[in-house]
Amino acid sequence: MIGQQLLGKYLATNIDGQYTAGKIIETEAYQADGDKACHAYNNRRTKRTEVMFDQGGTAYVYLCYGIHHLFNIVTGPKENAQAVLIRAIIPTDNISLMLERRNFTTQKPQLSSGPGVMSKALGIHKSHTGMDLCQPDSKIWVEDRGTIIKPTEITASPRVGIDYAEECVSWPWRFRVL
Repeated sequence: MIGQQLLGKYLATNIDGQYTAGKIIETEAYQADGDKACHAYNNRRTKRTEVMFDQGGTAYVYLCYGIHHLFNIVTGPKENAQAVLIRAIIPTDNISLMLERRNFTTQKPQLSSGPGVMSKALGIHKSHTGMDLCQPDSKIWVEDRGTIIKPTEITASPRVGIDYAEECVSWPWRFRVL
């Protein structure tokens, strides 16, 4: 599952000429087909979800509670809505800028542990939705720096905040590095 494969990769941004990056340590997977927690469940196409039907490698950023920008990577083939929410990173590059963006004076887990605060630390905004993450000049991309995460270092559990999703609530599609 791509949600597991992204663990140990690095999410990088170059927003307004300022580079930041961090190692991905938590993800959640979603798919339109049968997943009541997915925004595009049963192939529901709206202005917000249309990007989920793009080719894998596209950014899907939406506003949660009118406050938090949540960053997802579209992962399915074109017309097959699937995405992985990046929930947390360990900051590695330009931590001082991430601290500034979060109005923090010292590094602590709350800097980038949670999808909304992670996006803020990296400078990711709803305006980045639809961006092709695979283009050489993309402002957001995933880097493989050779980190190997063994299957025994990954825990799978139910996703967060989807109490409405009936039988899908218990699906173990949240992945974290131990």
